[in-house]
Amino acid sequence: MSPVFNFSAGPAVLPREVLLEVQQELLDWHGSGMSVMEMSHRGKEFMQIAAEAEEDLRSVLGIPKHYKVLFLQGGATTQFAMVPMNLVRGRTSIDFVDTGHWSKLAVKEARKYCANTRLVTSSEASGYRDIPAFESWERDPNAAYLHYTSNETLGGVEFPYIPDSGDVPLVCDMSSNFLSRPVDISKFGLIYGGAQKNIGPAGLTLVIVREDLLGQTVPGTPTMMDYKIQADGDSMYNTPPTFAIYVAGLVFKWIQRQGGLKAIEQRNIEKAALLYETVDTSGGFYISPVEKAFRSRMNVPFRLADPALDEAFIKEAAARNLLQIKGHRSTGGMRASIYNAMPLEGVKALTGFMQEFARSHG
Repeated sequence: MSPVFNFSAGPAVLPREVLLEVQQELLDWHGSGMSVMEMSHRGKEFMQIAAEAEEDLRSVLGIPKHYKVLFLQGGATTQFAMVPMNLVRGRTSIDFVDTGHWSKLAVKEARKYCANTRLVTSSEASGYRDIPAFESWERDPNAAYLHYTSNETLGGVEFPYIPDSGDVPLVCDMSSNFLSRPVDISKFGLIYGGAQKNIGPAGLTLVIVREDLLGQTVPGTPTMMDYKIQADGDSMYNTPPTFAIYVAGLVFKWIQRQGGLKAIEQRNIEKAALLYETVDTSGGFYISPVEKAFRSRMNVPFRLADPALDEAFIKEAAARNLLQIKGHRSTGGMRASIYNAMPLEGVKALTGFMQEFARSHG
């Protein structure tokens, strides 16, 4: 059977090596006689798993000691509320960068906790094809924080830089490009992201937060949504998503074996360059909706010039074991998500098919 390549935006492909490790350890983790799914989160076995996962993540990302790492539940969408609950800290405004679908949802949720939720810039006028120049942003130097989405999974727009927020804490939804490249953690007040792209299975959310931002929640904040309580309890105030943490820990070790984030980034650059080149050299058969400077390395949306061919493209791609290539329902077209675990072989299989399809239907 020819290999299957899964281009889903999430839950997404996991490294095959990791899946094999999970398979081998599923019934008996390291001679314990238990599956990780059966372990008490307070037992010494799982405590070891969790400690190693955090240690490896800190090593991979170079996380400074004065930042807390939280392994939480609820997905990144829950963080749209949890961040303002914890970070407003008596301020009267929050600054947001609007670059697409997930940015807009984060703004909508934050307005429940801070009425003066400002858009410092928006690319809505361009159809979310780009990111407005940083010099044009209208920032509030007294804002509680500046929030941006580093990679819009749906629209395929990615920040090629980290914004300078000055003395205002910088908050980033890094869900879909987390661990895809090196990042200077010290430039952020808080980073969050759902696991189901580059980290592990759905059900786990990672939060990296500077310690001085803890402990000043808005009145009425639920106990479970207080970062300080979660930090003080080492993410175990209640039962954490144990199996997802275990798999994430294996992924962190896999990244280390690949040569770390610098090596991962170079592979991601190569994969994205190949796919975009295929689109750009198709003579207009395929069209990229995103300006070149802001094209995502993780999520590559593209359209066929003739939408009448969409159904045939998806059907023929599936027959080649190129799966989950259909674009989001709100945008149509196609979208290939090429996260860390997608091998170059998979991108070559897709681009080869795209070239063949263009020749036979052009």
